[in-house]
Amino acid sequence: MMILTTKRAIRFARTSCIFLLVSGIGYAQNTTENVTYADSSGASVSVAGYMGSSGRTPFWIQSNQFGTIPKTGPAAVISGEVSYFKPLGSTSGHWRVGVGAEATAFISNQNKILLPQGHATLRYKNWELFAGRKKQWVGLADSTLGTGSYAWSTNALPIPKVQLGTIGFVPVPFTQGWISFQGFYSDGWFERERPVTPGLRLHQKSLYGRIGKPHSKLKLYGGFNHQVQWSGKSDFNTIDGEMPKGFKNYLNVIFGTRGAENASHFDETNRVGNHLGSIDLAMEIETEPVQILIYRQHIYEDGSLFWLNNIADGLNGVRFKRKKAGRSNFEINTLLLEYLHTKSQGGPEADDNLPGWKRGKDDYFNNGQVRDGWSYFDRTIGTPFITPTSDTRWNWPNYANFFTSNNRVAVMHVGVEGTLLRQVSWLGKFSYSRNFGVYDSPFEGSPAQFSALLSLQTQPGFVKNTVLKVMLATDLGDLYPRNYGAGISIARLFSY
Repeated sequence: MMILTTKRAIRFARTSCIFLLVSGIGYAQNTTENVTYADSSGASVSVAGYMGSSGRTPFWIQSNQFGTIPKTGPAAVISGEVSYFKPLGSTSGHWRVGVGAEATAFISNQNKILLPQGHATLRYKNWELFAGRKKQWVGLADSTLGTGSYAWSTNALPIPKVQLGTIGFVPVPFTQGWISFQGFYSDGWFERERPVTPGLRLHQKSLYGRIGKPHSKLKLYGGFNHQVQWSGKSDFNTIDGEMPKGFKNYLNVIFGTRGAENASHFDETNRVGNHLGSIDLAMEIETEPVQILIYRQHIYEDGSLFWLNNIADGLNGVRFKRKKAGRSNFEINTLLLEYLHTKSQGGPEADDNLPGWKRGKDDYFNNGQVRDGWSYFDRTIGTPFITPTSDTRWNWPNYANFFTSNNRVAVMHVGVEGTLLRQVSWLGKFSYSRNFGVYDSPFEGSPAQFSALLSLQTQPGFVKNTVLKVMLATDLGDLYPRNYGAGISIARLFSY
């Protein structure tokens, strides 16, 4: 074990911050010249059905689906989505406006109508300003085959907000495209009927950088995302049930500084609001046959990362992606390996009288004021492996009245995708987890859980612009009831 002195830790933090300013995240690509700004417009309608033998929809069918698949079954889901963009002014298309909407209806033991998306967008080159609900991926990780980013996965409904940011990477002037950045700044609102903290607000921002051009053989990435739950009402650790609000407290939220106004002892000795996020690093290697992506998300929530107390915690991944598809009847095109670890949390002690480098028990996704935790409509906003207490209550003890009773986990995950008979796309997800509860209420025996998914998708030749998808999934272990389930969906796509 390596022990760092305070001075060495500060030098490490400074070096990391400098690297973060010049390295970043790697989904979209952007060239430095001859750019055509093309925005997709289209619509789709889909009908789906899901079931599970235990009465629950299997984990990998309903997780990381933006909250659009119910947790319980059997259920039918009907969805419709539309988006439309058009250029403004000259034919260069630098300025564009767009709108998008999506509606989903659950027909089950709890009928619901959801609006997963509804937004208006103004774009200029690679910048956009939007207001409303919009599906987003935040953080450096594989968003298709992986478990989802630690702090902001795709597990919950999009939160309505106003956001200004980039679309993909934007080259830094005078660097000839060798240094690029991507980021956004936003503020939003949680659900009105939130059980513990009505009126709660969201502040969110991210900044990532990239060293290397889009087609370089080696690209380095790094950056951070920062989320805060603040304002609103709470009966816990507040003055007259009010969490700190106002402009000065908003500045404390933005910069994570102390000095709250009209605040309780809890806020004065901590930060204003519930802060969390990750610092992400990655490397992308281009070879002739495959593209290799290696990434690491460092977790921060209560300051332990600064002291390197919880350095063992984080999401680690490596992805191998073939550049050219083969011609055989069975192909593997992408292989992903991930390991998620959240057991450390800086150690089991949280006493304020302890020096910072000894203080831990970060209690991920729980908060002393925001007792309904890092959630939106009772779904975890971050990694779905930190489960709401309501999901595991069938067999395991509750942790007081906090959001999750299970935030100390270790997960090994394999994701793989390819083609079958040259016309069918297939995808598999296989996850094995050990679940340790929380420090104050550990699970006896550290229950193990295995969840798997196999998905097949094709376009039937007898109906144009139609996608048929079939899913088989299972949950085996001690965290959830034993479960076998399936899903089938058919979608019709329209373009204009």
